[in-house]
Amino acid sequence: MRAKITKSAVDRMPPWTALWDSEVKGFGVRRHGTDGRHYLLRYRFNGRQTFKKIGRHGSPWTPDAARAEALRLLGQIVTGVNPAQRQPDSTTFGAEMDRYLAHRQANVRPETFRQLTLHLRKHSSPLHALAIDRIDRRRIAQLLAQVETQSGAVSRNRLRSSLSAFWSWLIREGLLETNPVTGTGVADEGPSRDRVLSNKELAEIWRKGNDVIRLLLLTGQRRNEIGALRWDEVDLARGMIVLPSARTKNKRKHELPLSRQALAIIERQPRRPFLFSDVKGYTDWDCTKARLDERWHLHDLRRTAATGMAELGVQPHIIEAVLNHVSGHKGGVAGIYNRAKYSGEMRDALQRWADHLDQITNN
Repeated sequence: MRAKITKSAVDRMPPWTALWDSEVKGFGVRRHGTDGRHYLLRYRFNGRQTFKKIGRHGSPWTPDAARAEALRLLGQIVTGVNPAQRQPDSTTFGAEMDRYLAHRQANVRPETFRQLTLHLRKHSSPLHALAIDRIDRRRIAQLLAQVETQSGAVSRNRLRSSLSAFWSWLIREGLLETNPVTGTGVADEGPSRDRVLSNKELAEIWRKGNDVIRLLLLTGQRRNEIGALRWDEVDLARGMIVLPSARTKNKRKHELPLSRQALAIIERQPRRPFLFSDVKGYTDWDCTKARLDERWHLHDLRRTAATGMAELGVQPHIIEAVLNHVSGHKGGVAGIYNRAKYSGEMRDALQRWADHLDQITNN
């Protein structure tokens, strides 16, 4: 959209939009998501389109001050100087990394912060002295390949997740327009279809994990089914999660009885549309994986819950009902004509599994 950039126009900008000034060519302001607005200058230098960050909307960057800065930068361009190549030291990877880690430290668990520090300070040390806008996909790919050679596929993928989250933050801060991690390869970590976690691993996950992880483990449901769980999908009176068909993989409504432990986790969440976030559900999977996934995958929680219930004597068709599977005992003709919901048996199975987890995690 093009119009004169004024304070009222900037304040009215909806998320994920840009406004380009009608008076100064290339001068604009962007709003990323629900974050603040950022002034910038878009221009061409030696035939290449380039962006130069001016600053975040607010003191000292009012529309008039930012417009004046845009005019000053355009004057530099006329004289043959590319402002984007004259970045101060504060825009190096190392300097912005320090700001990012300070920002994250207050919002994540100590173990998550330890993993982020390892990935960004140690594994990413070849990038520290480089200006962030000079780091491209090729350089990121080279770093990932180096880490994979030295430490393996899992370390490569965890580093990739941390770098991608870092660049997403830089974009939200208005410092960059694109994420150079996007498009880099994810290493094959090998098959994990038969991976079942040990009691020691379960205790560690319970200790280090958040309530999303604990509820995944207690219920055996899929990541997005729990991560995007809404309060209107919880029936506290019946002690159930009720997932509509649009939210399940097999497009069938799923009513899941809850153990006492799972119900306690749900009841202590704040009352908002989603249990684990204000909008769109839980999205911080990258950091969660950095904390938990060095030796296992999130999907291993679902497999471990199913295996654990089987070892506790739960019948296969009850486990399939808990997991909302349509194969095996509930597949084919039997699945069409067998309408029994097994609610009581499912609740008993999940309660036995939750009590078993209590024994493991309390030792």
